[in-house]
Amino acid sequence: MARFDGEIPNDLLKEFEQLDVNTEKMMREMTKAGAEAVNRKVLKNIPKSLQGSNIMKCLKITKTYKTKSDDGINTKVAFYGYFTNKRGVEEPAPLVANIFEHGTSTVRKQPFMRKSFNKSDIEAEMKKVQEKYLPKE
Repeated sequence: MARFDGEIPNDLLKEFEQLDVNTEKMMREMTKAGAEAVNRKVLKNIPKSLQGSNIMKCLKITKTYKTKSDDGINTKVAFYGYFTNKRGVEEPAPLVANIFEHGTSTVRKQPFMRKSFNKSDIEAEMKKVQEKYLPKE
């Protein structure tokens, strides 16, 4: 039977240990950077009729959190809460955003959230954060 004995250099072991210690912090910062990129795109793509309204106060980035079910690290960008529309009526912001995104029988859809989730832009922002934590060669 064949046998192989190999040694891993100490500097490589130290790099792995450093990554192990900083992984969760790095992932939290990476998801936050990705969420901020999406938020900037949402602000750019939002329909003109919503730009000056009170609903913009409801667009939020959540705190970064870890899910209990699968230990995933997440940061959300969404509309939360209620806002007062131009007629003085309090409306749920997620519902109004959903109506603009998907439309109804009387309102034409004006998707802006789906357009904002550009995978390459999000990954680019996340890689910038990752590079801070990876050892320099």
